[in-house]
Amino acid sequence: MRKFISVILIGCLVIPASASSLESAPAQANESGFCRQVLQPPKLAAETVSTPQEAIQGVPITFAEDSGDAVADLAESTVSGSPPLPSPPPPPPPPSADVIASARGDRSAPSSSPIALPTPDRPQYQAGTLTAGEHDDVLNPLLYARYVKQSQLGQKIRDLPVLKTEQLLSIVVQDKQGDAISLADVSIECSDGNRISLRTQADGKVQFFPDLDRLSRNITIRVSKNGRTVIPARRFVVADNLGSDVITLVSDKQRASPVQKLDLMLVIDTTGSMSDELRFLQVELESVLANLRARHGNLSIRIGFVFYRDEGDEYTTRTVDLKDNLQDQKRILAVQAAGGGGDYPEAMDQALIRAANQNWRDDAIRSLMLVADAPPHSDKFARTWRVAEYLRTQRIHIVPVAASGVADEAEYIMRAMAASTQSQYVFLTDDSGVGNAHAKPAIDCYLVTRLDHALRRVLDSQISGKRIEPKAKEVVRSVGQYDAGKCTLPPTFSTQQEG
Repeated sequence: MRKFISVILIGCLVIPASASSLESAPAQANESGFCRQVLQPPKLAAETVSTPQEAIQGVPITFAEDSGDAVADLAESTVSGSPPLPSPPPPPPPPSADVIASARGDRSAPSSSPIALPTPDRPQYQAGTLTAGEHDDVLNPLLYARYVKQSQLGQKIRDLPVLKTEQLLSIVVQDKQGDAISLADVSIECSDGNRISLRTQADGKVQFFPDLDRLSRNITIRVSKNGRTVIPARRFVVADNLGSDVITLVSDKQRASPVQKLDLMLVIDTTGSMSDELRFLQVELESVLANLRARHGNLSIRIGFVFYRDEGDEYTTRTVDLKDNLQDQKRILAVQAAGGGGDYPEAMDQALIRAANQNWRDDAIRSLMLVADAPPHSDKFARTWRVAEYLRTQRIHIVPVAASGVADEAEYIMRAMAASTQSQYVFLTDDSGVGNAHAKPAIDCYLVTRLDHALRRVLDSQISGKRIEPKAKEVVRSVGQYDAGKCTLPPTFSTQQEG
């Protein structure tokens, strides 16, 4: 017999609805109706790319400049379909002190400046050097509400999202043993017949934001997997007050099974100010993947890349398909260099569009790591957020890694991306003493660890479906009152108070 469990966390109520209550419940839709639909991202002009062999051998690569406009009749073009790669050539000599200083302090450092590649004989580029913190805004809804209110960015910049994490509807799908059923399709039908569907992650959970998703008060929930009904239609009434609710639905037809595949797309800002982060990321990735393989021996991993700068630079985006030949992919990452940039904003919107059009596997956990220190251009905020929303519908976790001097606008949109996609916001700290000063995040509590440890924990949590905390010996520094990802609030806390 199927069971329904509703857990009330803060006071908002979701209850099973009778037919009469469904008919009498008030409903007010705006001009777009309920169960808000998200459009696919636009097509971009195709990249002109060389083969991976040419990239590895150091042959100059010419990329067509993206127009940034929708080009519906042009297909995406990415690096793909190539034979095994040769070993990389000997690295160039180390850069001079002037070159390093220029790359650290000037976003417009010329792309022709030689950037030394990490090699085993250069210990200064070892994994475990950079430090970082991470934060989950969904676990701290009242703090996030205060952050959004105090920043006023959602009001000042019309195209920035105002995500209400303090009003959340979580639906958890489990089998009879109480184990999470991952990659199941949870469909909500609103009172006007529109539908919105999200797939459960490894924890068996989907998170709907009633305000963002424009849920009607009367909803019908269905769950299926691989085209087969797991839980038939159930009707509920969603109260309109603030709160966080969990509906746990138990299926007697489907058994839970562990996640066995991971698709990881790294979307990396490669402008001049990112030189330190790029060089260390080239060696951090090996440590992260090694740890994941050790913990999940049968895990099939594919990685891919979108390297991006800005219009007018040497290139706007370089895309490398998701592939399971990790050694080849790491060699492609190893030959990338930072340069260009000019002004502060970058082509983040175009990079996310490239990533969205990847050949993601349908039966894999999907994660997009966005490594950046700058926001999109002011007239591209709307498109950037629309692409992030589309990535959410595709059940792609967005893991921002905020580098260097991330300003308010960049932190704001990156945190919204993470929260909306059931992910965490990662940010570099100054504890390593490496590179430019890193902006202090507007976050009340967090633990500082090595960057590779932080990234490994975030990805491991996405694969296992369980939040993974750092071991005591991994913690470099703690900030605020931290308790398993949640900040302890003082008795007098108010979302109105000054931070």
